[in-house]
Amino acid sequence: MNRPREITHKRVLGIALPIVLSNATVPLLGLVDTAVVGQLGDPVPIGAVAIGAIILSAIYWLFGFLRMGTTGLTSQALGAEDQGEADALLSRALIIGVTGGVLMVALQWGLFPLAFAVSPASPEVEAMARTYMSIRIWSAPAAIALFGITGWLIAAERTRAVLVLQIWMNGLNMVLDVVFVLGLGWGVAGVAVASFFAEWSGLALGLWFCRDAFARPFWRERARILNKARLWHMASVNRDILLRSLFIEAMFVSFMFFGARAGDVPLAANQVLLQFLHVTAYALDGFAFAAETLVGNAMGARNRARLRRAAIFSTVWSAGVVVLFSLGIALAGGAVIDLMTTSEEVREAARAYLPWMVLAPLLGLGAWMLDGIFIGATRTADMRNMMALSCIIYFIAVWALTPSLGNHGLWAALMISFIARTVTLGARYPALERAAD
Repeated sequence: MNRPREITHKRVLGIALPIVLSNATVPLLGLVDTAVVGQLGDPVPIGAVAIGAIILSAIYWLFGFLRMGTTGLTSQALGAEDQGEADALLSRALIIGVTGGVLMVALQWGLFPLAFAVSPASPEVEAMARTYMSIRIWSAPAAIALFGITGWLIAAERTRAVLVLQIWMNGLNMVLDVVFVLGLGWGVAGVAVASFFAEWSGLALGLWFCRDAFARPFWRERARILNKARLWHMASVNRDILLRSLFIEAMFVSFMFFGARAGDVPLAANQVLLQFLHVTAYALDGFAFAAETLVGNAMGARNRARLRRAAIFSTVWSAGVVVLFSLGIALAGGAVIDLMTTSEEVREAARAYLPWMVLAPLLGLGAWMLDGIFIGATRTADMRNMMALSCIIYFIAVWALTPSLGNHGLWAALMISFIARTVTLGARYPALERAAD
């Protein structure tokens, strides 16, 4: 894992672009899942796969901290030229991932009824969704362990491996969807079995990509892996990231609930427009991941100049992408809305709120990139605290603006939360730089 030490634009793009391409494959899988079960001529399987996938994604999302925490800590270890700690972090991430997956399997009989109590569906949809989930949950150890493997590979600047891993998993899943559902007639169960095989094969491929770590002795040194101080530091980093993510989730879930109060049409318009935000976030992930890796590397090397260079270079490229996205939304947003819905009421409402989506990438840039920078530096307590403050500011803005501005006030509150995240994390950035000395 020898790498050039200088921060260059080529190095930033070498990390970022494979992640951007990798993320582009994610929506395709959901499209194929829906299209395949849609050929059965019954709306129930479509709803069952949709709700089952959402519930499992929400459960797995709780372990999303494993990807971010592993990237930050591993990149710092590599920056400090501590290969032993970097390899030990891979082992710790795999232990946490497999243990968490086994726990999810063991708790499925309590988790699934709870999920349907929160998000009820018709008896027919719920029955099929339970079938789907009861099969796919058995690949939870693989799916969660992959968070750790992905984080480790990103820290090692091997994002091409991440791209190949994503293409393999999603490609295999799509092929098996067709074979099991349309070829063998397994219905919803076939979609779940396809995901099961794709996720376990993805784990196998991910482990193969990490084979250089397993060729060294550090990954199996029990004293190193179970070092109490290192374990506690990893636990505190992951705890802070989890809490920060819960604050973000609280904002976006409440956004949908507040939108529902405005009526069915504004709610549908908001859902359509949020897809623009999701696509932007997917595109910017690559540059945020580059910031995580390069900032962490500089932090581990205790090199403030390199840290600043990493933050600036990754943000400059991200800013260029954001400007293009905002221009694209301004010019083609209306046409995209028309493709996403045939309801004239929803189209009209979505166009009325479209200017907020032109602003969103520009206002969200600072928050997204600072998240990557702080993850790389493992300044996760700052992330947690500033996100909590931004969440409070968001709810105050909702309370103050929506009575008079309605759904426009809700979008304004979300934009204010982006600005609050940028300002609060930006205020902590000088301390982050000083910590690199």
